[in-house]
Amino acid sequence: MDPIGWLALALLVLGVIGSVLPLVPGGLLSVAGVLLYWWSSGFSEPSDLIVFVLVGVGALAMLVDYFGGAIAARAGGASLRTTAAAVLVGTVLLFVAGPVGFLLGLAATVFAVEFAQHADAEVGLRVALYSTVGVLASSVVQVMLTGSILAAFAFVVLF
Repeated sequence: MDPIGWLALALLVLGVIGSVLPLVPGGLLSVAGVLLYWWSSGFSEPSDLIVFVLVGVGALAMLVDYFGGAIAARAGGASLRTTAAAVLVGTVLLFVAGPVGFLLGLAATVFAVEFAQHADAEVGLRVALYSTVGVLASSVVQVMLTGSILAAFAFVVLF
């Protein structure tokens, strides 16, 4: 494999790693790796169909990255305002305390806002739990999607 091929493979590996790191676009890195390799091969390897499928899986990973936590929060009963506040607080705490700060900030904000709105600790706790589990589950799904892109790419290109 030539240096551009190795760079494409590195982007795919970084895509899987980026799936678990906040603010690192794992799906986008995976798509970039596939397209870089496809471009470097003169658009001949892998086939158009395989590139289309891998880019589609990468796009799905990006959608899960951007909307997975919000969808879980909404499914748990959080309002749009609660979700927005939680994402804002979680993002700020991400820079202060890393991923743990993000998760704790998200959960605490959802609980506080929902408790203030409903004066019911059980409702606040349920919605906070849904939101936190949703963010974690979206990371797991992203790892599975970007990992499948990496595995399929390696199988098609290396074997």
